Amino acid sequence: MRIDLPSPKKFHHIFEQTLGKSLSKKVSGITTDSRDVHENDLYIAISGENVDGHSFLPEVYKKGACAALVNKANHSLELEQLEVENTIKSIGTVANCWRNQFHIPIIGITGSNGKTSTKELLKHILSSKYDVHATEGNYNTSIGLPLTILKLSEYHGASILEMGANQPGDIELLCKIADPNYGLITNIAPAHLEGFGNIDNIAKTKGALFEHLSDGTSFVNIADHRIKNIKASGKIVTYGLTSNCDYPADLHHNDEGSIVLTIDSEEVETKSVNLSFAKNVLACSAIACELDINWEAIKERIMTFKAPKGRCEIKSNGKITIIDDTYNANIESTLAAIDYLKAFSGNENKIFIFGDMLELGDHSEKQHRKIGEKCNEAKLYAVLTIGNETIATNDEINQSTIHKHFDDKNDLISYFNEICNENDKILVKGSRGMHMEEIVNSILG
Repeated sequence: MRIDLPSPKKFHHIFEQTLGKSLSKKVSGITTDSRDVHENDLYIAISGENVDGHSFLPEVYKKGACAALVNKANHSLELEQLEVENTIKSIGTVANCWRNQFHIPIIGITGSNGKTSTKELLKHILSSKYDVHATEGNYNTSIGLPLTILKLSEYHGASILEMGANQPGDIELLCKIADPNYGLITNIAPAHLEGFGNIDNIAKTKGALFEHLSDGTSFVNIADHRIKNIKASGKIVTYGLTSNCDYPADLHHNDEGSIVLTIDSEEVETKSVNLSFAKNVLACSAIACELDINWEAIKERIMTFKAPKGRCEIKSNGKITIIDDTYNANIESTLAAIDYLKAFSGNENKIFIFGDMLELGDHSEKQHRKIGEKCNEAKLYAVLTIGNETIATNDEINQSTIHKHFDDKNDLISYFNEICNENDKILVKGSRGMHMEEIVNSILG
């Protein structure tokens, strides 16, 4: 991870003020990756479980880093090294001090899935009024979030910060760094169960965002029982596909089959058959309205929005249509993606290519079987699975014309080419570690 600093002089002052340590040279950028060091960078040495960043200090010195933040200095190098007890915690402290300069909407977004899609849609909408600062890539952890915040500048009118969590306490920690004044939880679902253990721990961890907002605003999906039951300590703005809330919504379809939302009497076209996207539209509309974006701008921005790469991204080679949802997978997002595939109109075959959902621990077999049950309910033409965990999915399927498990991607692609017909609709999904985008690229090519 690496960033260029928007104001090196100001960073120098805040760094010294916060940590009580002075940098002798002006820092122009910050990096945690020794492979991506630029001249005059500050290198953050992180001691990980498998790799210790301190072992790369000679390398970053040769590449031109002007200083390093370290737990233990290497005195054999001329590189300036500033010793602290914990480098991750220290850069988080600096980032919090940096954030406190700005009195603008700081919107924290967390949830089991849909964080990035929601963030990108909200950024697109708010950009009609503000110069928006937002999380880029996967800079949403205790390492990445401080770097994201340090890119915030005086030119920004709003900030949207994605907050990821793999274990209890993560969101509470990120809130202490970012100090958001608005918060949205997209959903609570059984993801990263190896780290959390159960869904109650997930809800408690994500709920720390609402608990933090004693002087801020929580946006609560009142139609989601898990989110509805999370205690919020400040102002609450409710929304949902229900009538009893601040931003009530109804859903219907237009003549082309796309979802249309009626939000507080406003007709909002989504240009999509994806229910998950429609829910994102509702959440972002509520936030935008509270930040004084007018409905005309909201509607225009929704119509011009393009989904981020690998997140229900529609692709075509002129013969077949692919729903590329390969960025990641858990049970809630996979069930929703199958509904999305099923919602496409027409009599063409619908095919689901499914890779393992990872990090589910002892719950893995049960959840993969639930995906098989969903495939039976959807009565898809074909379901092709790959990996170790999806064996359980394949074993559960009995309502598809074709269902087959593979251990090799090339074998799966060859078989897919045999059964696929022109105009077929194909959903490809799996966890990030399965690299399912390789299958998308191959069958499109």
